[in-house]
Amino acid sequence: MALAAATPSSGNQGRCSPHLVFIPSAGMGHLLPFTRFIAALADTGGVDISVVTAMPTVSAAEADHFTGLFAAFPAIRRIDFNLLPVDEAAFAGTDPFVLRWESLRRSAHLLGPLIAGATPRASALITDITLASQVIPIAKNELHLPCHILFISCATMLSFLAYFPTYLDGASADHLAGDVNIPGIGHIPVDYPPQVLRNPDSLFTKQFIANGRLIAEADGILVNTFDALEPDALAALRGGKVVPGFPPVFAVGPLKSTSTTGSDETVVGASSPIAWLDEQPVRSVVYVAFGNRSAAALEQIREIGAGLEASGCRFLWVVKTTVVDREDTAELTDVLGGGFLGRVQGRGFVTKEWVDQEAVMKHPAIGLYLSHCGWNSVTESAMYGVPMLAWPTLGDQRLIATMIRSGGFGLWMEHWSWEGNSVVSGVEIGEKVKQVMGDEAISARAAKVREEATKAVAQGGSSYRNMQEFLATLKAT
Repeated sequence: MALAAATPSSGNQGRCSPHLVFIPSAGMGHLLPFTRFIAALADTGGVDISVVTAMPTVSAAEADHFTGLFAAFPAIRRIDFNLLPVDEAAFAGTDPFVLRWESLRRSAHLLGPLIAGATPRASALITDITLASQVIPIAKNELHLPCHILFISCATMLSFLAYFPTYLDGASADHLAGDVNIPGIGHIPVDYPPQVLRNPDSLFTKQFIANGRLIAEADGILVNTFDALEPDALAALRGGKVVPGFPPVFAVGPLKSTSTTGSDETVVGASSPIAWLDEQPVRSVVYVAFGNRSAAALEQIREIGAGLEASGCRFLWVVKTTVVDREDTAELTDVLGGGFLGRVQGRGFVTKEWVDQEAVMKHPAIGLYLSHCGWNSVTESAMYGVPMLAWPTLGDQRLIATMIRSGGFGLWMEHWSWEGNSVVSGVEIGEKVKQVMGDEAISARAAKVREEATKAVAQGGSSYRNMQEFLATLKAT
């Protein structure tokens, strides 16, 4: 938000500076907005910052990300939080990040003494939504501190989470039984929210309900969005239509990268994706990536390849064959089939390596993003004016895809699925890629969204003002 170069966040700001203690969760989709928001606050100055770091991390990517953050901002304090062991055998088949959230929640009672001993004394806590029902009571009853939530998805998903307990109470159910009508938002079909909510016994469902019931007791909710992107949802939340007496909602996005991963070397050099993009015409390349949480079946991967080949478009494709960031030893030639790489040589760049997505998204050669619709990816598309072809995979991504469709800066193929034995044909993928790449109306709307995002974070813009208002509330307590 009109940020200056990275500077230390504490020590020299004086004793009166608010001391914010961040308690992030697990998963890169959660950590990225946390580190971006932390960096934005560190750059503004006037605040002390500590980050509670759960040990051990779930993945090497998370460990590297924390290392990069503390290296970039040496004045930020690190509070190591050693988690109590959890019997993983009792949760066989559970998503590793959901399991980590449960481990954090079960160890949360140790946070009180840990934070109480912080120097200088903490002024407020900022935690992830996955930990809200555990951390809010600790902040209020034990530490007597304000507690804010940094919500890592869109405001529409926030409205669903906040209203979900009311829906359950009215439906006399403990899981998602049908469509939901959210006051001020409208009709949410049953297959849009996370489908795991249909299972009342899932760990995620239990966590989701508990957090939904407590979120209204937070002192404020920070959201990585901006007013022009989600005006209706933000107005409904702020006006108390979704939940009467809901806490203040600060739209402070889109949050920008801080390059804290220490992986810049992966995007330079003759064989890097960025070097390849430098050789391509403006807006000529389709960027294809589906996040780091899940992988498509081999048959679907090959159909994606067939579609990209048939489209005739240039493309940069990040192929993923394993879940989360587990070691991926499969060879591209085996995954994609014989001859594919040779046939697309020159107009296609295919990699299984880590890619600096924001560096890709802001490159002028990118003309379309075929995406899983993770919220961080959508905000990056908005920030850089890249049209989207939405293919949501799991969690909140179908609900997020509605934002792309209503915003007009992309196309959502709602019948495309990743579930069961469903396979989208290469013929259909190729046709839609070519269609959206040539759609001037979608490109124009994406450019307009970029303009609105730029205004939001500039001095005097909506997100800039919301950030200043949030900082003012901290300094007033």
